[in-house]
Amino acid sequence: MTAAPQTRSVTVEREIAHPPEKLWRALTQPHLIAEWLMKNDFAPVVGHRFNLRGEWGGVLDCEVLDIEPNRMLSYSWDFAHDDPAFNLKSVVTFTLTPTPKGTLLRMEQAGFRPEQKQAFGGARAGWQEFLGKLEQVLERGE
Repeated sequence: MTAAPQTRSVTVEREIAHPPEKLWRALTQPHLIAEWLMKNDFAPVVGHRFNLRGEWGGVLDCEVLDIEPNRMLSYSWDFAHDDPAFNLKSVVTFTLTPTPKGTLLRMEQAGFRPEQKQAFGGARAGWQEFLGKLEQVLERGE
């Protein structure tokens, strides 16, 4: 029996000066997700399959895996591609922890295979940008 190939994760943590409930809304309302992440047909229901449509023309196939309202959201984040270096099957998990100043947001995208260096690097840069946009959406309020 051979061991499964080692995978890597991208993890970003930020303290956000808003309560978990407000952050949760931005993570689970399709019109808000579209503002900071991508166009989507998300619904906060375990088992719901949805797509994220990138401005770059790509479509991610996703499925809600786990939800704990105002605490944790996890979904698959898969990108089918003929090139194994870009054929990604991963899981994104957002964890919200209340803090005295707001919420500690932890985002982890797990499942990058060793040959997926470019996708891994893209995710590391991309999540910083996405979460920056998320903070802008929260600051603007709704």
